[in-house]
Amino acid sequence: MKISKKTSLFYAVFVFSAVATSCLLAAGTAEKPNIIYIYTDQQSATMMSCAGNPYLKTPAMDYIAENGVRFERAYATNPVCSPARVSLMTGRFPGYFKDKKGQLARSNKQAMTIPKVTDEVKKTTLAAFLKEAGYDLAYGGKEHLPKSLTPKALGFKTLTRDERDELATECARFIEQKHEKPYFLIVSLINPHDICYMALDGLTFDKPAYPASKKLKPAQQKLAEALKLPEGVSEAEFFAKHCPPLPANFEPQQDEPRAVHAMLKRRSFRVRARKDYTEKDWRLHRWAYHRLTEVVDRQMQKLLDALKESGQEENTLIIFSSDHGDMDSAHRMEHKGFLYEESARIPFMAMWR
Repeated sequence: MKISKKTSLFYAVFVFSAVATSCLLAAGTAEKPNIIYIYTDQQSATMMSCAGNPYLKTPAMDYIAENGVRFERAYATNPVCSPARVSLMTGRFPGYFKDKKGQLARSNKQAMTIPKVTDEVKKTTLAAFLKEAGYDLAYGGKEHLPKSLTPKALGFKTLTRDERDELATECARFIEQKHEKPYFLIVSLINPHDICYMALDGLTFDKPAYPASKKLKPAQQKLAEALKLPEGVSEAEFFAKHCPPLPANFEPQQDEPRAVHAMLKRRSFRVRARKDYTEKDWRLHRWAYHRLTEVVDRQMQKLLDALKESGQEENTLIIFSSDHGDMDSAHRMEHKGFLYEESARIPFMAMWR
């Protein structure tokens, strides 16, 4: 079932309020549901087959949508990693906080340098409400939070700092264990964030691979796999039948805001991509972005399988979302940070069978 709203839904604040309120209401009941929050990175709302996208298959996400509620108008409080994650943990917009220089925490650098938070914030974090409701707290994966708001600082047990397959495996093991108390588990998966490296490393359709001598980071390894074309398919067939087309808003608007130009100039790779990428390059970027989303969907499937096999599915609330999206070639841009739909609108679903 899907729910469409005309008004924007700032998901992090909503999730914080909904979970905290439901936990407090459940505090006096005999049985409380486990809660698993699956959090991907840089996934736009359209990057799911249940959202009508025919260029990828996301059966795990589709299962949550089919058996739960899918919101179509969910937006990040800020389409950048760290500020959005600060919102999730605190239920406050990033601009509520200031960095060590006294500036509003609206960028990654600013959000990561938020000094010690007040006692009022500490008493009203997501973790504080959950602990008050009697929940054990567990966290695995990417953090990207200031020291005062890390999972450890807030009282979460860290399962693993891995952000990929090991994270999915460790969290599945945690789910399958016997628990004396209800738990709240955040599974913070990194993909499809690896798409960032295509422009960062200057990869193109004519140069889709790294030099054989280069020692690759895990993100680069995954991207290299995602950039590969289907075996036995010619270039012409690839673009005609398999590769996502360019979006309708591919070209920059004529009256583009000056703020967009200013933000592009802050990162030279963004300028190079807009200037030098051919249409084939942009379409290959879209192809890889879709494949990386399928990677994270397979990791999510491990969690859903663990729930079913352990008999806990009917006593577990699943919430799924992402911190922000990706421009995905709209306006000849990739990456994040812009207040356009592609970057700011994210998936948001909940399932409690």
